[in-house]
Amino acid sequence: MNIRVIPIAVAPAAAASADDTAAATPRLSTLPPLALYVHYPWCVRKCPYCDFNSHEARGGLGSIPEEAYLAALVADLEAALPQIWGRRIVSVFIGGGTPSLLSAHGLDTLLMALRARLQLLPDAEITLEANPGTVEAGKFAAFRDAGINRLSLGIQSFDDRHLAALGRIHSAAEARRAVDLALRQFDNVNLDLMYALPQQTLAEARRDIESAAACGAAHLSAYHLTLEPNTPFHHAPPPLPDDDLAADMQEMVEATLAGAGYRHYETSAFARPERRCAHNLNYWNFGDYLGIGAGAHGKISSPTGIVREVRRKHPRDYLAAAAQGDFVQERRTVGNDELPFEFMMNALRLTEGFASRLFEERTGLPLAGIQAELRAAQRDGLLEMSSDRIAPSAQGQRFLNRLLLGFLPDR
Repeated sequence: MNIRVIPIAVAPAAAASADDTAAATPRLSTLPPLALYVHYPWCVRKCPYCDFNSHEARGGLGSIPEEAYLAALVADLEAALPQIWGRRIVSVFIGGGTPSLLSAHGLDTLLMALRARLQLLPDAEITLEANPGTVEAGKFAAFRDAGINRLSLGIQSFDDRHLAALGRIHSAAEARRAVDLALRQFDNVNLDLMYALPQQTLAEARRDIESAAACGAAHLSAYHLTLEPNTPFHHAPPPLPDDDLAADMQEMVEATLAGAGYRHYETSAFARPERRCAHNLNYWNFGDYLGIGAGAHGKISSPTGIVREVRRKHPRDYLAAAAQGDFVQERRTVGNDELPFEFMMNALRLTEGFASRLFEERTGLPLAGIQAELRAAQRDGLLEMSSDRIAPSAQGQRFLNRLLLGFLPDR
């Protein structure tokens, strides 16, 4: 069973006059929390299932223009500062790609530049994504000293056969070594796992999840493998478990991790007490985030509306844009008719749902405006509502895309 939320494109609204636009724009009484996402676009090898904005370093790691890219990131941030002036940053997430390919000096330089220009909360969660290759693992202590306080390791599996099928460059032994090294340096570690892998059995999936739980990491993410468009796996699909077996795997994941003391708090996320991912919670609660780096997405609210931005995607184009300070490829204001779906696409990923008042706080729209959609989802057994909380039912969690479709604007 595929529970990954599929982004659904919404056509831009028809052009309106300035007066009409102003009258239709929701007004936010309070700005939401603001996070920072930094994208690093290079990796050693592109995995056949990956649809993220990542690019192989075809000339070897020495071909990555680290210094120029870091300078571009700083210039990108400085150009964006007027949009977020005076706002505090609650979390930072450095993702990719494989940002652990950054040198220790480069990462330290980046974090110093961020601190010099932004108001980071003293206890801000600062996450770095890393892959379990032995070269990256050897830098964990330096990453910690630079200011990283949460490490997210892309394990995917502890089985060599499945790692090879996924095109990963590390072995099961390297994965275990990386986990051990990470836990020595960080008390907040996430492990990314995947299930419903090519020719995977239920017993094999269980061994992976049990191995991950036995490591003692604070947070685990368990994703159903999805065949994304424009990937090698989509063009030439490998033999995958059928829907019934995948559903059995999903139930096994939830039961196994619950038994190991992890709380299932989001579609694919499981955490020890007090170890939920602050950065991702901000996304799911429809908070704001500034995205810098090649292809990075951002969502910035103001008292007069919500704007979404996308940076230039290809690293070559992004670096070329640095000379003119022209990093943004697309910028648009989110229309009122789109906001309910956008909010629900995030908030209904949370197993506990959201406080009813949050909808109006984060969208500027009255909850009464979507009562018909809420009641329809409740009648279908996909949604549970009380006087102060709205949450997906157990069935709604299983069929999240179906639940979300009810909030799409009618075009």
